Amino acid sequence: MKRRTTHRAVRTPGGLSLRLDLRALTVVVLLLAAAGAAGVALIGTGDAKIPAADVLRTLAGNGNAYQDFIVNELRLPRVLVGLLVGAALGLGGALFQSVSRNPLGSPDVLGLSQGSTAGALVVIVLLSGSTTQVTVGALAGGLVTGLALYLLAWKQGVHGYRLVLVGIGVSAIATAVNGYLLTKADLVDAARAVVWMTGSLDGRDWDQVWPLLAVCAVLVPLVLVNARGLRMLEMGDDVAGALGVRVQRVRLVLMVCAVLLTAAATAAAGPVSFVALTAPQLARRLTRSPGPNLVSSLCMGAALLVAADWAAQRAFGADQLPVGVVTGVLGGGYLLWLLVAERRAGRI
Repeated sequence: MKRRTTHRAVRTPGGLSLRLDLRALTVVVLLLAAAGAAGVALIGTGDAKIPAADVLRTLAGNGNAYQDFIVNELRLPRVLVGLLVGAALGLGGALFQSVSRNPLGSPDVLGLSQGSTAGALVVIVLLSGSTTQVTVGALAGGLVTGLALYLLAWKQGVHGYRLVLVGIGVSAIATAVNGYLLTKADLVDAARAVVWMTGSLDGRDWDQVWPLLAVCAVLVPLVLVNARGLRMLEMGDDVAGALGVRVQRVRLVLMVCAVLLTAAATAAAGPVSFVALTAPQLARRLTRSPGPNLVSSLCMGAALLVAADWAAQRAFGADQLPVGVVTGVLGGGYLLWLLVAERRAGRI
């Protein structure tokens, strides 16, 4: 029986030929619609409830002064930060999993989130820094951790399982440093640090939106430009090199992009757990497409985080939880399922 294909070849008037995966394209469109719907629902959620139609009308510039203040000044920045953080984590997770060729190769496992947390804790506990300084500290901590991870994993190149094993060790060290810093903090700083470490979108405003948007605007196109080389790398370094891919250069560029995306997301919202791990896996299962699935992972991360934030505000009655609690519960369950599936398949 002839196998049905979901791929189509498209030729542009300029002679450029493109190969489209219709199933993957459909998944991306549906995920974007889900992320938008969750965002609209989240904007309308709160003490001052606003119907979805009024939210859309206000976003289009036709709301009254009250609705404009609630939507555009108070709630829209939080939703945009959630979308951007989820997109950055989803794309960063897809890059790490593809480079390491391991479904466990995510920032949560490799220690980047813990490294960013260590940078933020240094600023909170030792320097009593402001919110802006905490953001800078988290970004610096993520970059230092990423550099250490790359150097420690280097041995005539960086390879998958070595990267994961080194990352687990780096994560353990960073976790120990974080615990030590918490024991040295006074009560007020410790409480502030614990809230930040949970991962939350509370109080996010336009000051967090613009830097994160700038990072994504620069790094996402750079990643997509190198997407072909990344797909070749999944076939092995020797095959990729034979096909003309500059293996170590492409791997370094993509790892730097993944580190920057993860660090920027953590700096904006704290270490929101498991989005980077689960988004690429769920995207791959929906598209049923080989390769890194970069765009679908990005969209899945955005939809997951905004939906989780909506659940954190609405699913527990009067209690509103930080979004990191919800993603931690869901992601932890998914990780257990993934480990069982990998064990049954004989891969671990």
